[in-house]
Amino acid sequence: MRDPDRRSLLLEYAVSAAGSGLGSGALPIVAVLVLHASAFEVSMLSGLASLTAAAVLLPLGAGIEHRRKRPAMIAADLARCAALASVPAAAALHLLTYPQLVAVGAISTTASIVFAAASGAHLKAITDPADRLRTNSWFETADWMSGTAGPPVGGLLIGGIGATATMAIDAASYLGSAVGVRRIHASEPPPPERSASSGIRPGWRHIMTHPGLRPLFFNAMLFGGPVVMTFPLLAVLILDELHLSASAYGLALGVPCLGGIAGSRLAPVLVHRFGQRRVLLAAGVARAPWLLLYPLAPHGLTGLMIIMVADTAILTCVGVFNPVFATYRMEVTADAYMTRVRTAWGISSQTVQPLFVLAGGGLAALTSVRTALLIAGLACLASVALLPYRTLSRDAAAADAIHQQGRQARHGHRRSAPWARS
Repeated sequence: MRDPDRRSLLLEYAVSAAGSGLGSGALPIVAVLVLHASAFEVSMLSGLASLTAAAVLLPLGAGIEHRRKRPAMIAADLARCAALASVPAAAALHLLTYPQLVAVGAISTTASIVFAAASGAHLKAITDPADRLRTNSWFETADWMSGTAGPPVGGLLIGGIGATATMAIDAASYLGSAVGVRRIHASEPPPPERSASSGIRPGWRHIMTHPGLRPLFFNAMLFGGPVVMTFPLLAVLILDELHLSASAYGLALGVPCLGGIAGSRLAPVLVHRFGQRRVLLAAGVARAPWLLLYPLAPHGLTGLMIIMVADTAILTCVGVFNPVFATYRMEVTADAYMTRVRTAWGISSQTVQPLFVLAGGGLAALTSVRTALLIAGLACLASVALLPYRTLSRDAAAADAIHQQGRQARHGHRRSAPWARS
């Protein structure tokens, strides 16, 4: 990350991620403590926000492709800042309502997808192919660091200054992120010209017609859906069935994210040693079975330890998989489709995951929490069958050649200029 523009992009991303980590639990807490929302209303808050965001992005998401990416990123940050800041302002005036929380969640989710799509395309434009994996691994590390420290610190802030004030801090983080994007100095490459195939549909078409991305897309949906489905179920399992405290639940959420940090730092080393294809497939397989340990957790601290071991293992594998996959998707997606592919992927995730959450709640009501967790684990394990074991070979071989050329170029530069080491 010696390049100042990539460093600025990483810094603003880290600031934004830190704010998100601090405020990750604030919105439902505001719904419970300020509006006295029911359990059903709290569970619907995330689902309604995600589905609304998906519906909004269907007609609007494609326009990002043909615009400058930095203004889109700044606009997304400012939209998130304004939406989150409206909650403490409305609460102070006693005007806060449940529909406003849904709207805030929808705006935040929509802006997050826009920002991810625009920043991914922009990162590809300012990064050499040989450096993409290392750069993506740093962004993954920032995610996991915010996931590790954010919820515990956010919990302390919520307990000390309140949930609405914590959301104000989260809003300020997005303002800082917008300033960071504004500080990038290099000229942005011109966006792709508009073609006959407009709209968001070409993004899905590119995914579905690419022999490597198509199976990875379905693998991501079948893996991510059950994982998100377990979030509310784990809260019930730990707090109600294992009879543990809320601090133990926070510990179970935060500590395993250290595995994600370790995995993201290991990803470039593993690809250097074993190649992109082997690492992508091995991490994709290794992350799948760990949910099956959840329903086996006994009462007390032993059960908590089993859950934390499973979480740490799955997040370590995810920490390896995500930057390698993000690099592969960059390499096999043409610049003219990069933003639409990312947007289509985000819309799909934001549609599929709430459906899994609702299904998990229904299964738990009809059977039990442990049965629902078992079904989630089996579904997650089934995602292994969708990995592109054969079709990935050709693309990964080409990517490995790019990385090898980059390593040779850097190695040759060090040999010809030994003073550079100091």
